Amino acid sequence: MSDPVGTQSTEVGLAQDMPEGWQGTVTVDGVDVLVVNFEGQFYALRNNCTHKDFPLLGGDVSMGRITCEKHGAKFELATGKAKTLPAVKAVKIYATQVEDGVVYVSPL
Repeated sequence: MSDPVGTQSTEVGLAQDMPEGWQGTVTVDGVDVLVVNFEGQFYALRNNCTHKDFPLLGGDVSMGRITCEKHGAKFELATGKAKTLPAVKAVKIYATQVEDGVVYVSPL
């Protein structure tokens, strides 16, 4: 039997254990990836601000964006695009999928 979400997928955990506002990290192909539950949707992006190489984990999430705690740069969860200075470069995003109640992340 094959993996339902493909061999490139990394399991994050049970969706029921990740309520609204939950943040956590998982390693995908050696990269630290931030997973966020925002308004019932899971988003995954590299856990690294493109401005000064600072983790995004723990940053404030609102209006579909996460704010880097170091200097206040905001990144769009869905696209990874930098929305405020000092960041100008997008953060790499990853695909998320929920299969049988389990959240998976995979490279795009």
